[in-house]
Amino acid sequence: MALLQISEPGMSTAPHEHRLAIGIDLGTTNSLVASVQSGIAKTLQDQDGNTLLPSVVRYLENGDVIVGQAAQDSQLDDIENTISSAKRLLGRGVGDIKTLAGNLPYEFDTSDESINVPQIKTVAGNKTAIEVSAEILKTLKKRAEDSLGGELKGAVITVPAYFDDAQRQATKDAARLADLNVYRLLNEPTAAAVAYGLDQRDELNESENERIIAVYDLGGGTFDISILKLNKGVFEVMATGGDSALGGDDFDHLIAEWILEKSESNLTHHALVEARRVKEALTDNDEIIASIETLIDGEKGDWQGLINRSEFDEMVAPLVKKTLMACRRALRDADLEKEQVHDVVMVGGSTRMPIVREKVGDFFEKPPLVDIDPDQVVAIGASIQADVLAGNKPDEEMLLLDVIPLSLGLETYGGLVEKVVSRNTTIPITRGQEFTTFKDNQTAMTVHVLQGERETVEENRSLAKFTLKGIPPMVAGAARIKVTFQVDADGLLNVQAEEQTTGAKSGIEVKPSYGLTDNQIEGMIRASMDNAKQDMEARKLREQLVEADRTLEAIDSAMSSDADELLNEEEVQTLLTARSQLIAAKQSAESAEKVKAAIKHMEHEADFYVARRMNKNVNEAMAGHSVNEFDQ
Repeated sequence: MALLQISEPGMSTAPHEHRLAIGIDLGTTNSLVASVQSGIAKTLQDQDGNTLLPSVVRYLENGDVIVGQAAQDSQLDDIENTISSAKRLLGRGVGDIKTLAGNLPYEFDTSDESINVPQIKTVAGNKTAIEVSAEILKTLKKRAEDSLGGELKGAVITVPAYFDDAQRQATKDAARLADLNVYRLLNEPTAAAVAYGLDQRDELNESENERIIAVYDLGGGTFDISILKLNKGVFEVMATGGDSALGGDDFDHLIAEWILEKSESNLTHHALVEARRVKEALTDNDEIIASIETLIDGEKGDWQGLINRSEFDEMVAPLVKKTLMACRRALRDADLEKEQVHDVVMVGGSTRMPIVREKVGDFFEKPPLVDIDPDQVVAIGASIQADVLAGNKPDEEMLLLDVIPLSLGLETYGGLVEKVVSRNTTIPITRGQEFTTFKDNQTAMTVHVLQGERETVEENRSLAKFTLKGIPPMVAGAARIKVTFQVDADGLLNVQAEEQTTGAKSGIEVKPSYGLTDNQIEGMIRASMDNAKQDMEARKLREQLVEADRTLEAIDSAMSSDADELLNEEEVQTLLTARSQLIAAKQSAESAEKVKAAIKHMEHEADFYVARRMNKNVNEAMAGHSVNEFDQ
């Protein structure tokens, strides 16, 4: 007789079938892995009891790879082959090296101009940021399998909210190299909200249906600010902001510059390593002695210097101010005032700096919450979501609603951009819009996908192009082409175009080979605000230029067809004069009003011609028929 196993409500009827899932915080400075065990989410330790894995990889000549603390300890001895902060290069192009990697002591191979992904030279061959990140993920995966004692079913990996398509795709590629099944990519601030929201749910007043939380995430290489609304298990990102090239590393660089100036040394990397130690020591001390080896005119020596917290605070104040400016923009995007924010959650090791906590508290006018370990909270939140996606909590009602950071749209005739999905739209999202042809008998259309906030093509970022063929020959404006944008839960984009009458289809999965440069996303948003009036004027002008082209196309087509039959020489000259005036207004492009006036003048001068053509077509249609036939 078979036995029936009885379990608690919501628990698996077969505990041995619990699917092993993990959450990974793939960080610039440190990385972590966490998992839900016996209903509790916690970070997993290595054999030495460490939860933090330094995001450092060292390549050896014999092909061996060292990851973590051992690699970090070798940085000064083997600078060229020991790679840190690889996350900053994920999804970046060769052209970004100067701005992103100017302070990294690596040698990049730029001999093959056809390769757009930065290649770091090592004794083990050229390595990309994707390969470096994959080694970190492999190490975390092994730690998880050793700790959990089984095969992993999947993982949720966190990324900065401001990561664009290229950076997200590079992260997924790294996971694929590490043989990890990725359930989804999760924005780091959202992961923190998951951990914080669930942890605090029982403490909320039952009368409060929702809470507004600002998640201030200052990591080693990136800064994110997200405004979230937590409501009955639904985590909705109302707005995001930040800087994908601002983090603790930049604070280190400022201290390193101070050390190099004071010591008169040129050992930049030695100074960076010491700068990180000094920064961390000043969290708990009012002053600290910095010391490094020096190399001056070929002579080795030692240098020591005292730095206190007030000097450090003054040094880094501009960086903290940049983060607060992003906070102000995020609140504006969410249409909120500071007073409406219930809590401010601090995420990332860099938020341990006293000046950061102080200034953030002053800005939001409330003390930030620091009761959850800022290093671990993201990994913990990711593990909670992974546990749900693995199917271990079938009754779990938690829902995550992220947003896209920049608008997505298409190029239309005249170099204009038609936004299809606006920035801060909740994802996943599928949205379609119909377009048509501009010219008669057009049988193909190039679909140009763009990202950004400006009104014209050249001011936005090109993501991809593809061609829709098989459009039946029709008069301009008759074809109906539906273009559909689909953004999945990871923020990755798929675009499809379909001609509605024939069903002809074409599409593309957007996988850019490079990412945005330093501050580009933030700059694009700021530029759209600063140039809003100018952009609208430019758009009005281009719309009138498009209308001018359409008017010229129509008059030219008509005159080539029946001008000899319907017009005398004087009338032809009248139309040609108006046409020349329209062309002149179009070419000068002084203002939308002048082009619009020239179009109206052309249409006014052609009114009699339009009437004659209409009468001609009616007479031709009625030839051989009586009026009574049409009445029937």
